[in-house]
Amino acid sequence: MRFIETSGAGGPEVMRLAEGPAPTPGPDEVLIEVHWAGVNRPDVLQRAGNYPPPPGASPILGLEVAGKVLKGAGRWKEGDEVCALVAGGGYAELCAAPAAQCLPVPKGMSLKEAAGLPETFFTVWTNVFERGRLAKGETILVHGGTSGIGTTAIQLAHAFGARVFTTAGSDEKCAFCRKIGAHEAINYKTQDFVEEVRRLTDKKGVDLVLDMVGGDYVEKNIRCLALEGRLVQIAFLKESKVALDLMPMMIRRLTLTGSTLRPRTVEQKGAIAAALEEKVWPLLEAGTVRPIIHATFPLAEAAEAHRLMESSRHIGKILLQVR
Repeated sequence: MRFIETSGAGGPEVMRLAEGPAPTPGPDEVLIEVHWAGVNRPDVLQRAGNYPPPPGASPILGLEVAGKVLKGAGRWKEGDEVCALVAGGGYAELCAAPAAQCLPVPKGMSLKEAAGLPETFFTVWTNVFERGRLAKGETILVHGGTSGIGTTAIQLAHAFGARVFTTAGSDEKCAFCRKIGAHEAINYKTQDFVEEVRRLTDKKGVDLVLDMVGGDYVEKNIRCLALEGRLVQIAFLKESKVALDLMPMMIRRLTLTGSTLRPRTVEQKGAIAAALEEKVWPLLEAGTVRPIIHATFPLAEAAEAHRLMESSRHIGKILLQVR
């Protein structure tokens, strides 16, 4: 099969198209003929040498794919069209995936669109709705509103009846966030998002903050939270080590939490998949929620896809066309 190989840690230039043996799926895994693969921030971190794959995972980049089943397992049979969350191996013509982490391509949706679902929808569901306990009528602040995570979180939070605020780095991006469901979007380059949240909530604050920035945002996020508010941390684009006054956590009974998805067990990821199929797939099939796709690149141009990801110019998902 063809796949993207990395010659050591470094910039996008370490990536190249190569040929190698196909993966051998385990007894509870399917073999997928990959048509499309998603590009995500963790791929960039892994390429740079800062996010090694968990033990037993493929060293090939790529955490989500969509395609056709070549070898079935569990509920899946040969010929089924699926999208899947994987711990590695997505930037390739063939990919082994745990059967429990596969989902059917939503009715009316193409394989291309389905490839933009697994990583962000798994992440948002488990962090916003399970760990963050977002409920109808509550308010949420989503940072990075035009990222893949951001566009997914805005749409799902809005669909489940929350009031959504978000931050983005330009007026154009803010306008797009409003278009897909944000009640208000804050340009963090020209506005103080803490003061804007206080203004928008009559100084009460938001019930939940979803953050992937870290650094000085952590203290600012705490200042944004309402009584019994929750801060869910899913990444650190800035540093992870910060100095904090945690007295507000006690006084306002706040919850500070976070999680990673990739190292979780197949059983845990399978439970998230089952929840998505029950709660979110009907929204996708109804067109209420959709993946936002910014750009696609041929597999051989994966380096260019990474350069776009690192530029932060994109709005939504970046995909690789494998077939």
